[in-house]
Amino acid sequence: MRLDESAILWSAPERERAGRPLLVLLHGYGSHEGDLFAMSPGLPLEPVIASVRAPIAESGGWAWFSRIDSPPGNPPAERVDDAASAVISWLDTLEYSSVSLLGFSQGAAMALQLIRHAPARFAATVSLSGFVVAGEHPGDAELARVRPPVFWGRGTDDPVIPNEAVDRTARWLPEHADATIRIYEGLGHSISTPELGDLVSFLREHA
Repeated sequence: MRLDESAILWSAPERERAGRPLLVLLHGYGSHEGDLFAMSPGLPLEPVIASVRAPIAESGGWAWFSRIDSPPGNPPAERVDDAASAVISWLDTLEYSSVSLLGFSQGAAMALQLIRHAPARFAATVSLSGFVVAGEHPGDAELARVRPPVFWGRGTDDPVIPNEAVDRTARWLPEHADATIRIYEGLGHSISTPELGDLVSFLREHA
């Protein structure tokens, strides 16, 4: 599995990227690289932003892992690992002073799986309306030792992420990260203005 590097949206031309902090945007299921990139004007200016396209064509857009035979909120870990490995292989080709992650929904699950793969690699991780993949991961023990900063935001009225996946994440995250958890009353499966303000403050502090 590989990322389509020609589909990546960048906030800066190539000559201005090397050595700067990098913020990677990971969109949700059935969406595309332009979705979260629309948030770029409201994000911190210091990092170069790269919005990547998920590798699987599905549901009129793109997916990090298929939902065709995956229970909601409980995908097979090996499929998420395949996508995470593709992102890490791409990151290995770049030069940056630090890298942070911002994912929504499936992309939020991807962000949490990426820090399990490389616990010390990411300066900050933002997981919005997402969940942690079930089961133990080889990187979990190291992750619990490193405890990188993670922002997890979700709405009380999210109809997409099952309660089981939310409860799993609520138990797992404080044990494996320096977690900032924000719950937004009445918010569905989306990003609110208050949440955007909170995640920007988090990124300014950590990224």
